[in-house]
Amino acid sequence: MSLPVYAFLGPEGTFTDAALRAMTAGVDIATLPTVDVPAALFAVRSGEADFAVVAIENTVEGGVTATLDTLAEGAPLVILEEYVIPVAFELVARDDRTMASIGRVGAHAHGLAQCRRWISANLPNVIQVAATSNSAAAVALADGTADFDAALAPPGTAERLGLHLVTDGVADNANAATRFVRVGRPGALPPVTGADKTTLVVHLPHDRAGALLEMLEQFAVRGVNLSRIESRPIGDKPGEYAFSIDALAHVGEARMAEVLVGLKRTCPVVTFLGSYGAAHGMPTPVAQGTADVDYDAAHEWVERIRSSGS
Repeated sequence: MSLPVYAFLGPEGTFTDAALRAMTAGVDIATLPTVDVPAALFAVRSGEADFAVVAIENTVEGGVTATLDTLAEGAPLVILEEYVIPVAFELVARDDRTMASIGRVGAHAHGLAQCRRWISANLPNVIQVAATSNSAAAVALADGTADFDAALAPPGTAERLGLHLVTDGVADNANAATRFVRVGRPGALPPVTGADKTTLVVHLPHDRAGALLEMLEQFAVRGVNLSRIESRPIGDKPGEYAFSIDALAHVGEARMAEVLVGLKRTCPVVTFLGSYGAAHGMPTPVAQGTADVDYDAAHEWVERIRSSGS
């Protein structure tokens, strides 16, 4: 029996690799490092991998657009699990040097963004060079192919690659974190836990005042709170946007199912991207009148009226 294959943003040692290892602790897997997030998700769509682990949101820059946009288009994929890890960086170099001698620093674009203020304060004149991943930048330093003097890398990179540790704990926010998700092809949904999220992409039916409010009312009137909503441009329609949404409920709950019914009736495109347990594990409060028993009782009442007229 072959091992499940997990695609991830490589090489070994990235934050994504750390999230993957945490998600699969104690499970035998095969890994497939990829050069970027779209390649990891394509590996699942093509059948080369069973799952992909990708970053979807961080506390500094918000949603990871490469993940949000790639999930929204193409053959269906669903989120099955999420995991949050704290994010701080090492500043590493190939040789023993001080921060004052660094002229160019490499990292993934999101890594550079998450350390923007730190770089401005400590490396004010440095040139920032985007790399395919933070670990890839460090590997390039180690093998001598980098066109920069130093790199921002995950903790432990200097020791692992034999690089010089210039400083550690690099971050704009000491509590910065990144949310990662495990993505697979559609199948059996994770069970309802009471602490769940549902991720959707929704297109508005009209570009007019009030259209967004009407879409959001589908959630509000059913007591479903949102933990994230972001607009994303629709590639072939300049000036028009889709909305990427995380709702705090599971499609297995009546209130979330009713939201989907309402959205499907009123919006031209609704893409379901999964219902799964929230990483924090904290039960979501359910507003009065929106629990499954309330919906069951209301539906039974309507059926009695239909069958008996009273």
